[in-house]
Amino acid sequence: MSSWRYPCVLLATAPVLLALPVLVFTARRFRLTTLAYSLIALHAVVLMVGGHYSYAKVPLGFWMADWFGWTRNNYDKIGHLMQGFVPVLVTREILVRTSPLRGSRWLAPLCLAMAMAISALYEIVEWLASLADPGDTEAFLGTQGYVWDTQTDMALCLVGAVLALVCLSRLHDRQLVRRTGLPGPVASAL
Repeated sequence: MSSWRYPCVLLATAPVLLALPVLVFTARRFRLTTLAYSLIALHAVVLMVGGHYSYAKVPLGFWMADWFGWTRNNYDKIGHLMQGFVPVLVTREILVRTSPLRGSRWLAPLCLAMAMAISALYEIVEWLASLADPGDTEAFLGTQGYVWDTQTDMALCLVGAVLALVCLSRLHDRQLVRRTGLPGPVASAL
């Protein structure tokens, strides 16, 4: 790997490098559900593949472009969809287990807000990276000249977060009831 790739790899995989020690350190005292750990692992794979190839050059993105007739490699959009999908359920689990929001109508909106805040922070990091080195950030950002990249990234985060709540809340509730021993139902989806 040439030296110019190290900053891109580090930026792309930083969430994994930051989350892994936290997950290991907290596993005994605050073990998450199997669903949460599985989704975190899947998101980590998406991020590491993006870091390995650079988002604009991931083979799966080229295959998707061929299949759907896209003009760009949209692999980074999978990452942004996951950026909503995973944090919304992890936030939901933490709030259900540690706050009075269990069963509250505020639970879903707060989880959505947290996922969007994480996505916004990531977009700010991308912007700062582009300011720091405008010539080499294309590999990290994967914008490929797409002027609406930030907006679609945020929209896909929201779509992923809503999909996760709608599609996985019942499964998550069952796992939370087993994990915590508290009676269900845990909360409404939206």
